[in-house]
Amino acid sequence: MSIDSQDYFSEQLHEECGVFGIYGNDSLAPAFACYNGLLALQHRGQESCGIAVNDRGVISGHKNMGLVSEAFSTEILNSLKGQMAISHVRYSTAGGSVRENSQPLVMRYVKGTLAIAHNGNLTNAYEIRRELERRGAIFQTTIDSEAIAYLIARERITTGSVEAAVEKTMTQIEGAYSLLVMSPQKLIAARDPHGFRPLCMGKLGDSIVFASETCALAACGAEFVRDVEPGEIIVVDETGVRSIKTLCTDKSKKALCVFEYIYFARTDSEIDGISVYKSRKQAGRILAREFPVEADIVIGVPESGIDAAIGYSEESGIPYEKGIVKNGYIGRTFIKPTQKERANSVKLKLNPLRSVLEGKRVVVIDDSIVRGTTCDRIVKMLRNAGASEVHLRISSPPFIWPCFYGTDIPSRDELIAVKHTIPEICELTGADSLGFLPADKLGEMLGGEECGFCDACFSGVYPTKIPEKMLAGKERGGVNFDKKLPEKKDGSACLGKQE
Repeated sequence: MSIDSQDYFSEQLHEECGVFGIYGNDSLAPAFACYNGLLALQHRGQESCGIAVNDRGVISGHKNMGLVSEAFSTEILNSLKGQMAISHVRYSTAGGSVRENSQPLVMRYVKGTLAIAHNGNLTNAYEIRRELERRGAIFQTTIDSEAIAYLIARERITTGSVEAAVEKTMTQIEGAYSLLVMSPQKLIAARDPHGFRPLCMGKLGDSIVFASETCALAACGAEFVRDVEPGEIIVVDETGVRSIKTLCTDKSKKALCVFEYIYFARTDSEIDGISVYKSRKQAGRILAREFPVEADIVIGVPESGIDAAIGYSEESGIPYEKGIVKNGYIGRTFIKPTQKERANSVKLKLNPLRSVLEGKRVVVIDDSIVRGTTCDRIVKMLRNAGASEVHLRISSPPFIWPCFYGTDIPSRDELIAVKHTIPEICELTGADSLGFLPADKLGEMLGGEECGFCDACFSGVYPTKIPEKMLAGKERGGVNFDKKLPEKKDGSACLGKQE
């Protein structure tokens, strides 16, 4: 039995994108460095990709739909000459899946040319866009990244530098953004004051590199220097590297998306000083302590479930085995993000290893249950392969709230945990038992570090105010957010309250 692409991809969560940039010199080929970096970040977005290069003040680029390896050839990369570059891989959570929405965006305005690559979602993008349109702006895309570019260009006209324009823009935009901005003379990196999305800095010889994840630094041969702090702006130009921290806030405001550790980030990355691999293993260890069971083997659903399965095995003493094989050649199926298009894609197969599973009591670890469209099929697949018992363990808490910061967690009426209790979900999946990572153990999953993270999709406690327009976009099937809000200690509703 196999799981087809329609069901698999409707259940998998996606993060909007990844960014990579480099400031070098004439001896460097920045486009090739970006290409290698984007390959390492391909898991963050498979719909479109692009590279913009700066050759002595002249910015040009190439972008297209599809995977990095499909969009770029050696001939194209050789044509992208310059001394610095920014690049982007995208999965759409705001704006449609069309070439016009691919990044980096390149804008020509009265002060010259500006290129921008953005990871995240703005929560006030609608209001900003309407205000800019009333002032005469004509938008070429449907993504909030273009609104950021317009604001920077507008502020640059009345400020003395691009970095000052970026700083002024950051006081107007709200939500999640890790930005790379390239002007004719400078490369600028910026991270929102809550640090929702990761961004780090590295060094490659005399060149400075920025990337969404440390795995991309390694891919181009760069050495990790440090993470960009929430609210920080880093400017790189011919005079060197300097930091602007006027918008950095108290560490208690930090709200890195915790799902970066559970699922989004590549397992060999470190984000804000915490190993993704170790955090996933720790999640498995917690599950073993919280939901022990007598079993013969532990297996993981590829890929992110595997690390947690190893942790569960180590903690419980139950042997880890490879029980499911995933077809690694599935990139093209990601290009079609809608359910109708996915249904027409080639089949994605998760195939069980009967020789491992037959006659065994199996603990299977997966990273999440969203709509519940595949977990029952996974259980059936394992039973059909001969498993005598199937115990399902999930390395995240139940999703009960949507995300407004760049993760495509759907409306509440589509989330299975909103409509069903955990025993009911267990019955629906056909598993012998089911256990989710407790929400109050997320800090322990991260090693007890005071890293600061956003768990709004599990708790309903949003770090920023959510505008009514965005709420309406997530209210399908008559779901009313105001009726079921969790409460904070002071008794006030969490949704839209500033923590």
